[in-house]
Amino acid sequence: MNRNVTRVLWIAGAWVLVSVFQILMIYSSFLMFDCTPIGFDLKIYFKSSLLTGVIAGVLGGSLMVFGWEKWLRKKSYGAALIDILLSYILVYLLVSFINGIFFNTYEKDMPFFSKEVLIGVIDFLLNVGNLQSFVFWLLTVLITMVFLQVSDKYGPGVFLSFLLGKYFRPKREERIFMFLDLRASTTIAEQLGEKRYFNFIRQVFADVTPSIINSRGQIYQYVGDEIVITWNLEEGFNKANCVQCFFDIRDVLRKRAAFYEDKYDNIRPTFKAGVHFGHVMAGEVGVVKRDIAYSGDVLNTTARIQSKCNEFGVDLLISKALFNKLGQVLDAFSAKEMGCILLRGKQENVVLYAVAD
Repeated sequence: MNRNVTRVLWIAGAWVLVSVFQILMIYSSFLMFDCTPIGFDLKIYFKSSLLTGVIAGVLGGSLMVFGWEKWLRKKSYGAALIDILLSYILVYLLVSFINGIFFNTYEKDMPFFSKEVLIGVIDFLLNVGNLQSFVFWLLTVLITMVFLQVSDKYGPGVFLSFLLGKYFRPKREERIFMFLDLRASTTIAEQLGEKRYFNFIRQVFADVTPSIINSRGQIYQYVGDEIVITWNLEEGFNKANCVQCFFDIRDVLRKRAAFYEDKYDNIRPTFKAGVHFGHVMAGEVGVVKRDIAYSGDVLNTTARIQSKCNEFGVDLLISKALFNKLGQVLDAFSAKEMGCILLRGKQENVVLYAVAD
């Protein structure tokens, strides 16, 4: 399932729980102080809360994922926040209107288009309690936005690891790494100049990120014009995600070739990559700016595998160890042994395979 659709569904589910929790807290307060309003029907309010959570979650979540996040990236924060607030007000009014029709139709047992129902909806919208609800849901939206922004900052799955303290103490684990390097980056930088090259790199990284996420990979680091991607073994080996990711990125950039040629002086971005796996130590580092860091020989080896791409005239090289692990899932690709290579800094030979689709 598309990652953005999944995020919308998660938001909708969370907001349904928040909406139900809100009405249950109100009802529990009535019981605690023995002041339940006359005619209060928990069944109606519960159904109304479910409806609010579902509609608000789907509409608000979609707007948040497909609209607001892009506004925050492409506009100044001031302009983006104003647009977000205005669109929130519109969505809130729409959800409140639908909820008001449902509630009054159910309570009055009349058709939704009847005069009594419409008057009840207007009273519902103008009620002081609706202002409290407006503020409550505004805070819910802000908390959700902060969570999404922090999650994007650290990458899918990493923020949750922080919250759970998974890497508070260093641990040894096996991971797959890909060093994805932009070809001819020095030449491109000289041709475009500093500012245009920066915009070029930023655009390229934005275009390739969905392919990385769809392959279940995590972006570990941006190092200049290079992206270091990592997978846990299960997700990386599944359907050869750690290899398929490279060709998905290549296909995306090919489809965007006309855009880059038009905007950046006939330049087409292409990548080369090296992939390997092995044990690393993983743990939280930093005080002011905390992050999860990996250390181990596998990173150095992967970087050196990638450096051999130019020498062999290929785009993707993987280690024999990874080739053996992937096994039959590599049958969908064309793999060619490139021989025994003594990598700089290594005491033993590493056999490399060039992979093509």
